[in-house]
Amino acid sequence: MVLVTIDSPNLAIAPYWDDLVRRASSNVFMNPAALMAACETGFADIQMMLAWEKGVEPRRLVGVWALQVRKVAPFWPALLEALPYNYAFLSSPVIDPAFVEEVIPAFFAAIEQNRSLPKVLSIKSFDAECPSYPAILKLLAERGIVPLMLAEHARPFVTREFGIKRSGSTRKKLRQDWNRLTALGAVEVLNQRTPEGAVEAFETFLALEKASWKGAQGTALLSDPADAAFVRNLLQHLAARQNASVALLRINGQAVAAQVLMYCGATAYTWKTAFDANYAKYSPGALLIDRVTDQLFAGSDVHAINSCAAETSFMAQLWAGRRNMVDLLFNIGPAKSLHYRMEVARHLGYERLRDLRDRLRGRIGASGPKKPDTATRQA
Repeated sequence: MVLVTIDSPNLAIAPYWDDLVRRASSNVFMNPAALMAACETGFADIQMMLAWEKGVEPRRLVGVWALQVRKVAPFWPALLEALPYNYAFLSSPVIDPAFVEEVIPAFFAAIEQNRSLPKVLSIKSFDAECPSYPAILKLLAERGIVPLMLAEHARPFVTREFGIKRSGSTRKKLRQDWNRLTALGAVEVLNQRTPEGAVEAFETFLALEKASWKGAQGTALLSDPADAAFVRNLLQHLAARQNASVALLRINGQAVAAQVLMYCGATAYTWKTAFDANYAKYSPGALLIDRVTDQLFAGSDVHAINSCAAETSFMAQLWAGRRNMVDLLFNIGPAKSLHYRMEVARHLGYERLRDLRDRLRGRIGASGPKKPDTATRQA
């Protein structure tokens, strides 16, 4: 039996969280320290569902699921999002595997009974291979709820046992790029897990990202003051608990690539990458990921690495492992509410517009500027 409470994020549960992640499926974005960073900066409106095992002393946490209450437009009804804040890349709850069949129904009942919470739930970037996913599908089927499948995709993922590509053209190119880079000077990879080292290296990452094409397009984290304040707070909170670090690839003491890493249980997350465009021909981001992967698996703490990236990312070229992900939308309750129907129409409309855009781009690319005919060329 479990008891579910719905609270604002707080660090008082940190010891219970640490105990839970030793037993449960991993999700660093549900870490109370990360959730506190979002709340302190006003970055997201987060409701944290906590499942406690009944009748045991001391108290024992068996499930955590943080949900964001969000409006997509000023006059649009709010919905629940299982990605608790922007820049979170995994929405799965963290649940003790021995309690999944009890915790999932208890979570849904808590949402249904709480009058202040929206009843339309969007779960994006949900791990379809964690135990909570079949439990959710089973519960929805029992309630007669048919979720809208928005997307199915795969994410590069690697474990100690499987996924690192040790041969092939990619591995050959990495060796060549490393040799060419080392010919320029002293090359080193640093990854400090101390709070001070992580915070200092994070500023290096932010500067590299700002100087990249993301800065030119206004999508770098430093391009938006609210985003910058949040991510700095996020990194500081996680680093204070040794749950974050920033790996740097340096040549002659100058950082040419940076990889922000987060940690939860036995899983590391490659959250954000940046590199110096002047060294792009050496593939510094890929070289750094390759070296950091070996470093992490050489220790005793990390057994898996989640890329937080799409299958089209460069990490897919380095790792053969994949993790199946899904995006779902559903209404909690037997009837399809007006709000749910509005959300379905919004999502389907967005997909159609995106498909139309892609088709138009394809036609323009296919037609392109026409080559002059022979007569024109000769003239």
